[in-house]
Amino acid sequence: MKGANLPNATLTVGIADENWSRDAQYFEYSQAADPIGSGTISPVPAREFPASLYQGGPTRIIPLDLADELHVAYPATSPALLAHYVTIHAGEKVVTHPNATSELYYVIRGAGHTELDGRFLDWRAGDFFVLPGGSTARHVAEMDAALYYVIDQPLLEYLGVKASVPRFEATLFPSEQVRAELRRVAKAPDAHNRNRVSVLLNHANFPETQTVTHTLWAMFGLIEPGTIQMPHRHNSVALDFVVDAKVGTYTLLGSTINPRTQEIIDPIRVDWEPGKAFVTPPGMWHAHYNESRETAYILPVQDAGLQTYLRTLDIQFTSSNKARG
Repeated sequence: MKGANLPNATLTVGIADENWSRDAQYFEYSQAADPIGSGTISPVPAREFPASLYQGGPTRIIPLDLADELHVAYPATSPALLAHYVTIHAGEKVVTHPNATSELYYVIRGAGHTELDGRFLDWRAGDFFVLPGGSTARHVAEMDAALYYVIDQPLLEYLGVKASVPRFEATLFPSEQVRAELRRVAKAPDAHNRNRVSVLLNHANFPETQTVTHTLWAMFGLIEPGTIQMPHRHNSVALDFVVDAKVGTYTLLGSTINPRTQEIIDPIRVDWEPGKAFVTPPGMWHAHYNESRETAYILPVQDAGLQTYLRTLDIQFTSSNKARG
């Protein structure tokens, strides 16, 4: 401002010379249109997290952290989600207060309650529950407990925002009801022709996406003995948790499909073990095989609520289930 000739002016201040273009850069389109293919951004890796990570040891929260492989400065299992194992000994507690819009819990074993805003949500093995953004929760075990816990904090960290407005009420999905719904689906006359035999957990606040929160999708599914659930793929990352399985149950993952046999070419094999988690990357074909004699159960948690809202989920299927010869 130049003010030497103004009444009562006593100071002349120079005009700052800002360089507003110092961070501007330019790239030729064909070289920048595929940052994953060119290596400038890292792909989501297929990784496994054994149940031994939370078996034994003190009460604690264990992040399933792939930050180094994703090249991010905050804990993350995928670009949008962070999964954890939680161990709580009887009579002890953990406190959660993440910067997240959505928290999903699956009770692997044990029983206890969650204290939230003066209210008590009781839970036990097999239950699911979700908590909204901004929650401070005390999780107390009444008997030794373990939980699988997924939040969308990495998405908020990337956006540089804070969760401030709850989008839904805390909600419990009791084990008996979830399994009853799954049995009903599995007994349907056409169940054997479906690519997946499963139920989606849905919160009433999200009738359009039909997902458990506005960002998270949670599916509880089964694979009958001696069957194959043929390949499909989608743009959401799946953080899969093996609820129960016997030796001989596994997933094959791969980038391409044989158009004649509808089988995955040069697949990665992930063997299922109870209490194990693994990552299914976006866009990767995956098929489930149960060569054991008992039914296997799987829980994929995905960022598919967000993907569905963005109209980008793009689920693609090959053929339906097959019996193992």
